[in-house]
Amino acid sequence: MIAKTYTCSLLGIDAVLVEVEVDIASGLPGFSTVGLPDSIVKESKDRVKAAIQNSGYPFPFERITVNLAPAALRKEGAGFDLPIAVGILSAIGIVSAQRAEKMIFCGELALDGRVKPVAGCLPMAIRARDSGFDDLILPGENAREAAVLNAVSVRPANHLCEVVEYLNGRMDLPAFGFDLDSVWQNSFSDEELDFEDVKGQEHAKRGLEVAAAGNHNVLLIGPPGSGKTMLAQRISGILPALSFEEALETSKVYSVAGMLSRSPLIVRRQFRAPHHSISDAGLVGGGQIPRPGEVSLSHNGVLFLDEFPEFRRNVLDLLRQPLEDGQVTIARAAIALTYPASFMLIGAMNPCPCGYSGDPIRPCTCSPNTVMKYRGKISGPILDRIDLHIEVPSVKYEQLRSQGPSEKSSAVRERVSKARQIQLQRLPGEGIYSNSRMKPKHLKKFCRLDAAGQSILDQAVVQLGLSARAYHRILKVSRTLADLEEAENIGSQHLLEAIQYRSLDRRLF
Repeated sequence: MIAKTYTCSLLGIDAVLVEVEVDIASGLPGFSTVGLPDSIVKESKDRVKAAIQNSGYPFPFERITVNLAPAALRKEGAGFDLPIAVGILSAIGIVSAQRAEKMIFCGELALDGRVKPVAGCLPMAIRARDSGFDDLILPGENAREAAVLNAVSVRPANHLCEVVEYLNGRMDLPAFGFDLDSVWQNSFSDEELDFEDVKGQEHAKRGLEVAAAGNHNVLLIGPPGSGKTMLAQRISGILPALSFEEALETSKVYSVAGMLSRSPLIVRRQFRAPHHSISDAGLVGGGQIPRPGEVSLSHNGVLFLDEFPEFRRNVLDLLRQPLEDGQVTIARAAIALTYPASFMLIGAMNPCPCGYSGDPIRPCTCSPNTVMKYRGKISGPILDRIDLHIEVPSVKYEQLRSQGPSEKSSAVRERVSKARQIQLQRLPGEGIYSNSRMKPKHLKKFCRLDAAGQSILDQAVVQLGLSARAYHRILKVSRTLADLEEAENIGSQHLLEAIQYRSLDRRLF
């Protein structure tokens, strides 16, 4: 007796269709699972057996073989419990095998037959749609995230008995309905941290507006209490809303990580701020069971690294690939997984260990060697990948106590959104959402300079000793400045402002 069901296995943030074949043959009782199952999948035999028996169905005391195809793909997670149980019940004639073959099943089984939630149901719904399946049966707690596509019938089940009765036509599992428009409403709430709370720091606000408009990386340098963290926390409020494609890709990362409990779709650009003691795997992903790291959880959003030099240098150097490629690859002996990691990096640091180097009021107590050692914790290659270096000086008391009106985040976001829209129209259909991701071929076409502008840039490269990467980043920032003014061409004033954001190349390092 052979039965077949279908489920999905996660590969990075995507799902792969898996065929679950169940064979029940005469012989000594046994239960074996083949097809590169991990330890969690191997243990499913005990959960499945207890769930079937405690749900009131007979369990065959014969030789049971479960094959998970394709056999070359490693299978991980407890989501195989439900399809294996349905396959066994199909093989012994308890449920309709013909109906079971036309659906995708996913879910972990408790010993009493309850269907428990699993991670990655959104990618599974996408795979079901792309593979031509019309029905997806999964845990009730995962229904909302899988239903955002409105492309397959998502049927939530809370118990194995409900699945059996539905397959036999004696009970209906209603498709879960979801109003996608309701998720997008009020994406920017009144309680959001607002730029109007920041007193003074007009130069820093301008720099962050430029960074948001082009999705450029930023390094904030200033003494303690100058407002670096306060500014960084408010940048999410000036970033444009996610497009549906960006929201779906970000949500897939959170679905795989099992972090979609609050909302079935991530519609806000995420702000992640890990502590400086974070490990390599915590930052870029990995572990014994590979999971997305902070760089992937901040995909299409912001990764804020406060006390930037306090992060271990080897951890910071791991940012090179995601900052350059917009993705991170985790290689293992058996498989290599790629997670998206296109984020805006914001680093914050003091100018020296005591924090008051160059401060006009408080004297610095650090020796020159101590200052150089502190600043040298940030490697040249990482600094080269940061587009804007923004100084955040101490706020004067007169500015701090000022009651005058400050510009709200909504006004800044409107300008940023207009600039982003210009960039989307410039590069349609190429998957590039901002100037920071332009390739050299795009720079040649869209960042042409006149004679005066080229002369200015030539002098800056020679005097500051800029690398080729820094040269390209100046062009990208200049293009963003022109977009903010809705200018067709890059002017000399745009170049000059972009160059002054490279102050660290000359003064600190």
